[in-house]
Amino acid sequence: MNKWGEVFEFSAIGLVKTPFRDRFGVPRQPGLASTAKGVIKLHPDPDLKTSLRSLEEFTHLWIVFVFHDHGGKSWKPSIRPPRLGGNRKVGVLASRSPHRPNPIGLSAVTIEKIDLEAAGGPEIHVGGVDLIDGTPVLDIKPYIAYADSIPEAGAGWASESIPRYPVMFSEKAETEISQRDPGGSKNLKALIIEVMELDPRPAFQKRQSPATEEKSWGLRFGIEILGNDVKYEITEAGFVVYDVLDMK
Repeated sequence: MNKWGEVFEFSAIGLVKTPFRDRFGVPRQPGLASTAKGVIKLHPDPDLKTSLRSLEEFTHLWIVFVFHDHGGKSWKPSIRPPRLGGNRKVGVLASRSPHRPNPIGLSAVTIEKIDLEAAGGPEIHVGGVDLIDGTPVLDIKPYIAYADSIPEAGAGWASESIPRYPVMFSEKAETEISQRDPGGSKNLKALIIEVMELDPRPAFQKRQSPATEEKSWGLRFGIEILGNDVKYEITEAGFVVYDVLDMK
């Protein structure tokens, strides 16, 4: 029988490559940015390759991962969820905060392609990721709708719909996006829209300067997306992307 405080050791089986190199701007839940693509890169272990057999029969999978870059030194028993504007505390185990007793997360993503012969180890290409680049993967499991989906489940304090804001582009930004992503193969513009409409700013900035309040109009910020420094301004009409700079 397990004892309190018993230690279990796990080794990552791989990592996730994603467009998000900074934790600010990462969608807070999987699927919120459907154009956010990622690659689960597994270690080049023959047994891991064999373990993927028949996974291609599924459309979605769960990623069990480690919150390796949440910035905290210890876990917190209560947190202020950004969804509640930082105005109310809830228990951390009643949230999906990374500041947990064990910093383990779970994300459901779509399976787009599986490449067993990829150089350096098998790859699973996925969509709708909400993970920072380099996130360690402990396990993956197929998503099974009849077991994993509970349509009548209550969402508690997170039941309110997620606010989304209009995203517009200056002529200059449109030109820069076309130059950085000719033909739209990287879906750069679509990804900018999906990330920006969720207001990617840190929670403290959103509390200090709510996007819907006049005092915030005219404030300018920047965020990295796919190696680009996306500059935007808060306006009465929404977020206006006015510049897209190459960070390379």
